[in-house]
Amino acid sequence: MRPIAYLTLLTLALALSMPARAAESYLIVDDETGHILDSSNVNAKRQVASLTKIATAMVVYDWATATGSSLAAEVAVPADIANVGGENPCGLQPGDRVSLRDLIYAALMQSDNHAAYTLAHNVGAQLPNKYGLGPVDNFTAHMNALARKLKLKRTLFLNPHGIDNQENPPYSSAADLGRLARYAGDNAAFNFAVAQGTREIAITGPDGTRRAFLLQNTNQLLGQEGIDGVKTGRTSRAGDCVILSSDRDPQALEVNGQKVAVPRRIAVVVLGSQDRFGEGLSLIRRGWDLHDKWTAQGRPISKRSSL
Repeated sequence: MRPIAYLTLLTLALALSMPARAAESYLIVDDETGHILDSSNVNAKRQVASLTKIATAMVVYDWATATGSSLAAEVAVPADIANVGGENPCGLQPGDRVSLRDLIYAALMQSDNHAAYTLAHNVGAQLPNKYGLGPVDNFTAHMNALARKLKLKRTLFLNPHGIDNQENPPYSSAADLGRLARYAGDNAAFNFAVAQGTREIAITGPDGTRRAFLLQNTNQLLGQEGIDGVKTGRTSRAGDCVILSSDRDPQALEVNGQKVAVPRRIAVVVLGSQDRFGEGLSLIRRGWDLHDKWTAQGRPISKRSSL
């Protein structure tokens, strides 16, 4: 074999054996306290693709709780749904009617942009609207109001689905998304939705014909290492993104002479990856190792080390 050919094959072999580029930003956090176990570039502003839909779902959940509105109510898919762009996995068409609950499932599990837009169109028309915005823009304004409430200082939402093909795209950071995920994790309905592998939803056509669609959760890691959520995302600008939550049995600790059961739950945020599931699983495993060491040290917490 000629030297040049040998070097070419050697270079190729080395390239194939190298792991994918590490994520641009990542975070491992104790869900109970907000203590950061490990991180990299957590405050860098990045596109976050469909992780945006966590905020979308929480605006709807918060609105329903505040107003006593039923998520079983069916709403219409708007006429301008085709302008959303991208894939339409559930096949939503103008005039279709779907329950708010099923739209949330579709947005969170299947990452359906059209479902997220339909939620924003219908709920945005019922939210306070001091600036006289259109329904979807008004809904997005409430997403940003939620971001301010949670002190997400490096977050700007521009739509309810996370598409980032505009000249000045939306953005967030790993730290901000960690805060958002902890907030969402306090909602039992949200946790139930993101933990399901599959779910059948019902869509009623304009002629009254009902059809079923089986949602498939885009989170391929559900069920591994205690992973029970949360959300995936991907665009060409954002790269591969994922937020994961992982749960273990509570740990019995002695506090002030009394034994108490302390919850054990961690969350991982991965942004700008080339292998979100491989990196995410690795970070979950690392996170639990770090969590065990942190617990053995007495679970020390400081403002500088917490979200």
